[in-house]
Amino acid sequence: MTDTNLPLIDMTGVHEGDPASIQRVGDAIRKACSETGFFYIVNHGVPQAVIDRAMAAAKTFFAYPAEVKRQVAVNKRHRGWHALGGALMYEATKPDHKEFFSIGLELPEDDPCVLAGEALRGPNQWPEFMPELRGALDDYYAHIGVAGADLLKAVAAGLGIDQDFFVGKYSKRLQRTQMVYYPPHPPMAEADQFGVAPHTDYGCITLLYQDDSGGLQVRELGSNNWIDATPITGSLVVNVGDLLAHWSNNRFRSTLHRVINKSGHERYSIATFYDPTYSAVVDPCDLGIDPASSLFPPVAAGDYILKRIDDSMAYRKKG
Repeated sequence: MTDTNLPLIDMTGVHEGDPASIQRVGDAIRKACSETGFFYIVNHGVPQAVIDRAMAAAKTFFAYPAEVKRQVAVNKRHRGWHALGGALMYEATKPDHKEFFSIGLELPEDDPCVLAGEALRGPNQWPEFMPELRGALDDYYAHIGVAGADLLKAVAAGLGIDQDFFVGKYSKRLQRTQMVYYPPHPPMAEADQFGVAPHTDYGCITLLYQDDSGGLQVRELGSNNWIDATPITGSLVVNVGDLLAHWSNNRFRSTLHRVINKSGHERYSIATFYDPTYSAVVDPCDLGIDPASSLFPPVAAGDYILKRIDDSMAYRKKG
């Protein structure tokens, strides 16, 4: 495996709306996303205290016995605790060696989207046995959502479109944030056992905070070598998902990645899939691509994401 550094991009000035900063970051994102589809960001605006509180909450939550965590077992809205072995990536031969707890945009049962039966919508599941989890994750969810919105302004600049193009597509975002726990990799594990098997993400952009354990690897587009996404203090790892690859007509690439936790101890991360409103139409032609050159037909963002979740999550295949 080749040890190659991924690009590191400084977000300074983007949140403040400085046009020159947004274009600078957009140019750097365009280069990164046409070469690897992965990069780090720093000065992203998420306070370290907010991150530390969420990470501490993750360690506390996952330390509870399975029979306790099962009180908030994943429901049809893809909210709650996913037990070890519950996720099987496409083309993988073994389930992922991980647990995770997932939340989304908090919507009441009488919200119009919930009443209309829109998939993946509704209230979150919060554990009574750990009341402090809600405050820690809600705070992280809000801050990382702002970072995602800032990032998409730069993504738009990098694509040469209006910097506010994505704003209207995120009026009721399908943002999913997950605390993820990876036990130590089994010492006698077979070669096809992963913390997360090789896959591409489903949506637009993913923002990941990882601890210092290492284990995230990215497959370089040019060489097909696996390279380490080595943890960098204070950074978030960002990658392009399939929907943004489709929207950009593959100008921005969705890249295979995997996790193998060989640190010898537990690994924790918080992944946020910052995705559009369920009904937002993803169409390369809206980004200036001629219909004759479009590689992908229009698709509703939520329909695409739901299908990918249905294909990879064991709990959605029961019954």
